[in-house]
Amino acid sequence: MPFNGEKQCVGEDQPSDSDSSRFSESMASLSDYECSRQSFTSDSSSKSSSPASTSPPRVVTFDEVMATARNLSNLTLAHEIAVNENFQLKQEALPENSLAGRVKHIVHQAFWDVLDSELNADPPEFEHAIKLFEEIREILLSFLTPGGNRLRNQICEVLDTDLIRQQAEHSAVDIQGLANYVISTMGKLCAPVRDNDIRELKATGNIVEVLRQIFHVLDLMHMDMANFTIMSLRPHLQRQLVEYERSKFQEILEETPSSLDQTTEWIKESVNEELFSLSESALTPGAENTSKPSLSPTLVLNNSYLKLLQWDYQKKELPETLMTDGARLQELTEKLNQLKIIACLSLITNNMVGAITGGLPELASRLTRISAVLLEGMNKETFNLKEVLNSIGVQTCVEVNKTLMERGLPTLNAEIQANLIGQFSSIEEEDNPIWSLIDKRIKLYMRSLLCLPSPQKCMPPMPGGLAVIQQELEALGSQYANIVNLNKQVYGPFYANILRKLLFNEEAMGKVDASPPTN
Repeated sequence: MPFNGEKQCVGEDQPSDSDSSRFSESMASLSDYECSRQSFTSDSSSKSSSPASTSPPRVVTFDEVMATARNLSNLTLAHEIAVNENFQLKQEALPENSLAGRVKHIVHQAFWDVLDSELNADPPEFEHAIKLFEEIREILLSFLTPGGNRLRNQICEVLDTDLIRQQAEHSAVDIQGLANYVISTMGKLCAPVRDNDIRELKATGNIVEVLRQIFHVLDLMHMDMANFTIMSLRPHLQRQLVEYERSKFQEILEETPSSLDQTTEWIKESVNEELFSLSESALTPGAENTSKPSLSPTLVLNNSYLKLLQWDYQKKELPETLMTDGARLQELTEKLNQLKIIACLSLITNNMVGAITGGLPELASRLTRISAVLLEGMNKETFNLKEVLNSIGVQTCVEVNKTLMERGLPTLNAEIQANLIGQFSSIEEEDNPIWSLIDKRIKLYMRSLLCLPSPQKCMPPMPGGLAVIQQELEALGSQYANIVNLNKQVYGPFYANILRKLLFNEEAMGKVDASPPTN
């Protein structure tokens, strides 16, 4: 299953071979196009997955909008449960100083104050307390499995509200005894993580506070039960994820035909870039122009996926087919940017003082750790990258001089230190050659990952200059490849149809965009 381990081989933990074969079949016609354009005259994929047609826009009703919202919500939830092993439901806590939080506190406090006054009245009034025990009984019964008849009968017998009312009429009801029974039953039904809460309930003396805390712990037990159910269903959902997501997205597409507009533009951008690259190659002196080269659909799609690693997630909308993985892709992109800078710093350090510090791996590891710590949070708007890079340069000079002094060697002179700090600070500048080199090599590595066949069980070779981040880059690349491979399996038919329409129209009608692509 994707995302289970930090460092995995690309082909591991993917959906079943049958799912992979279905995606291969959906993309087969695209590969055939490289030999013949006839494959694009068919329409084998989902009927509504083509780019926007020339037909007049259809009026969408409110019911259709709500149905689409439900399908999208179910799709997103199912995807998150299946791919995120740490997914759990949590109670929503209102901010203490918020208006909603204050209103909730006041209303709840008023309720328990009334109950307290009723139980302490002379004679006591038990009707509200009896209703609470009736609600508690139903909650306890909801926790039981179908086979728990013995405990079910016991709960119904002890918390028989008709009997409790008769006892209350004769002032013979034991509210504390009922509460103790409820606490004891909760201890039998709760998860081990709630044992401390049960002990605290037993130690509470005030009956109103006991009832209040009983409902709090029951809410926690409800959440525990829901999370246990999610954990139990996860393996089944993982096996059915590809077909389920694809069918749900097809339903969304039928209700909202424009649900692939962003995806179409995302793929079209890569098509235009590849066409521009081919047109430039054709104009190169000495190039053979005897036959017009054809675009590879697989290459176009892989280039589209690579764009996600440089996506502006704050300003640019993601393709519809990748919404469910948006948070994961953004996190990977932020980590990758940090690794790029670390690799750049390491390359500059090796070029400047490598001859002096060669053979000192502990120094290189220490410098890498310092850089990683100082670059934490670099994707925040308030982060001053130039200032941090300058600080890293200063700290690097300090660590190098310290190591040289320990070995009785002369320290770096002022000119070398100033040059080193200056090169560090210039990394953030546009078209910095070191940054461009590292970025190009990381793209090459990621492209190699996407080109690996599914049965492949090893990582591609690491390009030069990236050894300092190899372990982290392999783990990140594995997660990225898992996201991409699962996305291909789910949305392969939709991508196939989009590519069929785009490439066929471009080639057949000669619509080659020869202008430089915009990022």
